[in-house]
Amino acid sequence: MIGLIMFPALLFAQFNNNTTSPYSRFGMGELKSYSLGRTTGMGGASLASRFSRQINSSNPASYTAIDSLTFLFEFGIDARFSEFSNDIGSAQANDVNFEYLAMSFQISNRLAASIGLLPYSDVGYTVDVNELVDEEYVGNILTRYFGAGTVSNAYFGLAVEPFKNVSIGANLNYLFGKVNRNAEVYFLDQADFYSVQQYSDYRLRDFGLDFGVQVTLPIKEDQELILAAVFENKPEYTALFSDITQKNLESGNGLDQDTLHYANEEKSSIEFPLTFGGGISYVKDNKLEINMDYYHQSWSDAKFFGSKSNYLTDLNKFAVGAEWIPNKFSIRSYLARIAYRAGIRYEQTYLTFGDQQINDFGISFGVGLPISRSNSTINIAAEFGRKGTKEDGLVLENYARLNLNMSLHDFWFVKRKFD
Repeated sequence: MIGLIMFPALLFAQFNNNTTSPYSRFGMGELKSYSLGRTTGMGGASLASRFSRQINSSNPASYTAIDSLTFLFEFGIDARFSEFSNDIGSAQANDVNFEYLAMSFQISNRLAASIGLLPYSDVGYTVDVNELVDEEYVGNILTRYFGAGTVSNAYFGLAVEPFKNVSIGANLNYLFGKVNRNAEVYFLDQADFYSVQQYSDYRLRDFGLDFGVQVTLPIKEDQELILAAVFENKPEYTALFSDITQKNLESGNGLDQDTLHYANEEKSSIEFPLTFGGGISYVKDNKLEINMDYYHQSWSDAKFFGSKSNYLTDLNKFAVGAEWIPNKFSIRSYLARIAYRAGIRYEQTYLTFGDQQINDFGISFGVGLPISRSNSTINIAAEFGRKGTKEDGLVLENYARLNLNMSLHDFWFVKRKFD
């Protein structure tokens, strides 16, 4: 059954592309948030969250929070509406795509598992650069940069509670996908100049591990404080690199084409950064949850095919979010049973141009709509944010993001008395 669900999703993930950002031209592209589903409406703060009816892959230690005999299945759809602008002009773009799917279940009273397919990064851009060089002899030069691709993460996670109120977990991640990045140069005013094209891509495939821990500190009978940490130690993934660089000249006699460089799936690697983070969560049962996260990735030390990138720096993320339920067990008022969420997020992204680091700030709101006679929930979240800057010739993105998530709850191994 799991294979029937996961196999078509794996195929779809290879073609899923959810960005038109010019910033996706660099590094791994546009990195996706580690927070999914319920906590999207809480600023993405999720590292210490131990809600029993959510799948929280951001910290594998959270899997043991699931109730016994419970099976959870989640999937999400994400839409992003962006306006890009600089000193020259502006453009709009809309992206709507499948986001993720995951499932989780208990194996024993102290052991739980999760399996799923998550986005890791997206590439999707087209950038034209026009230059005037030596008007008499060269003239106008058009350089076009374009690329597309997706890297996805198929994971299997386990968590165990070795002691009361202490949970540790790990995710075995399989990163895979194909990304292409291309460049074309045309001499618009010179018919006897060769145009130059470079088409390159890489296929990523390999396994990595990340770890997490959560410690629950009871405060009162219905209140607790949860401390959390996550860690990943510079995983190295196999990458197969291909490239062809050629020059072309069209004339009345036909096409004169010459290949300058050719490489076909040469084996190399991408060394990902050291990653760590910490979180704290205050919970009042069935009423209130407040989460705070700090997350760090040392992208300045990452290596792409043996070399570091001049455009990458360390990523730092701060997030705060909350969920409030007026009366979870109200019989008369559906509005009182709804979970209301809000949060803020500030991220110093892993991109830097000169002395200008690209920052991203977002405010999010969300609701969790309970499904009648069920523990299943429809989660809806909206985020409004700003990324980048117009300074130094860079691009400012103002965006609105809408996320829809279904969290489906069922019981396993329960014999029903009536059909």
